Amino acid sequence: MIAVFLTVAAGGATGSLLRFAVSNWVSAHWPQHFYLATLGVNLLGCLLIGYLYGQFLIRPDIPLEVRAGVIVGFLGGLTTFSSFSLDSLRLLESGQLPLAFGYAALSLLGGLLATWAGLSLARF
Repeated sequence: MIAVFLTVAAGGATGSLLRFAVSNWVSAHWPQHFYLATLGVNLLGCLLIGYLYGQFLIRPDIPLEVRAGVIVGFLGGLTTFSSFSLDSLRLLESGQLPLAFGYAALSLLGGLLATWAGLSLARF
């Protein structure tokens, strides 16, 4: 069980560092569109989790350490609902109501669609 904890921790650290790097890059290049970093990693994470979940269903022989390290660790560290919530709140507080609601809707619907697309790719 210690191997599972270690792979989840390593995956989480890697995913968190990647999210941090993407956020810094977007903020440096498009500061007025800070929310695109969270949207991008969340949509990518949804696509990947759908695809990997499908692959893991097809290949139950893949070790638990790998499955947990990637899904719970890496993707859990990469995507985060708390960042999405903060970005939405910042847009609302700055009076950008249409953008805030559009961002929230696109994040939710886009995330569901990306997860479905990833699972469909895995089944293909």
